[in-house]
Order: sequence, then C-alpha cells, then structure tokens
Amino acid sequence: MSLQPGQAAPQFKLTSSDLKEVSLADFKGKKVVIHFFPLAFTGVCTTQLCTMRDSFGYYDGLNAQILGISVDSPFTLAKFKEENAYQFPLLSDFNKDVSAAYGALYAEFAFGMKGVSKRAAFVIDEEQNIIYAEVLENAGDLPNFEIIAEKVK
Repeated sequence: MSLQPGQAAPQFKLTSSDLKEVSLADFKGKKVVIHFFPLAFTGVCTTQLCTMRDSFGYYDGLNAQILGISVDSPFTLAKFKEENAYQFPLLSDFNKDVSAAYGALYAEFAFGMKGVSKRAAFVIDEEQNIIYAEVLENAGDLPNFEIIAEKVK
C-alpha cells in the first residue's frame, strides 16, 4: 500500500554523505522535501537533484529542508554531492529500509539489480505528516517540481 497525504511520515535515521546520522525527527517544525533517486551519477538522477539544487534558495526561504535518499553508500553519495555542489544532505539507505517504508523500492531494476530506490518525491509538513506523495514507476520520469514547490509554500 502506498503512502498517502494525511498519513504520518515513516520516521528514519540514515547516514549522510558527511558520515553523520540524520533523522526525519531532526527537522520537526520545518517542511521536508524528500527526493528518492535510483543511483548516483546517472543522468536522470543528476537532473532531478540539480533541479532541486538550482531552486534551493526558493526552499530555503520557506523554512523547508531538502533531503536526497538513495541506496548508494555514503562514500558514493559524498563524491556525487561534491561533484554537483548540492547544498542539501544526501542520505544512504544502503539497507533499503527507508525506501521500502515509503513504497519507493524496485524489486528489480535495470541490469538485473535488485533493491534500488524508485524515483519518488514526498513533501512532509511541520508536524511530520505527508502532504504530497509521488512514486514513479518509470525511472526515466521526473517528479512534478511545480506541485512540490506549491506544497511547500
């Protein structure tokens, strides 16, 4: 069953690309935009996160936190963050628990890879309830950035 607006967001603690533990609870009182993405250094994933990077100032002014989550290791995510100058945390869901909790996990992905995050976007309100949920089956599609921005306002 997929997560719907109005439901409490599944809580999590993950390791960031800075090797620090980050939890959803850390951002209570802020809106949180979570972007799940399949794999670092791939074309559509880079476009997804660069779009958020380039509009970061918009979200910063709205008391909102952006988080990127994938099943890549924190070390891979650190290099990906550095090369693309992302200003927001990238979190490693290496064990796939958070992707599964959010309904954003492919059983099988390209090249026979199993357990890769689906491309997905969630907006969570200040009380940590979901106000927007978009899980894409086609990894070539991008989330609706306009609706995400509207939900954060």
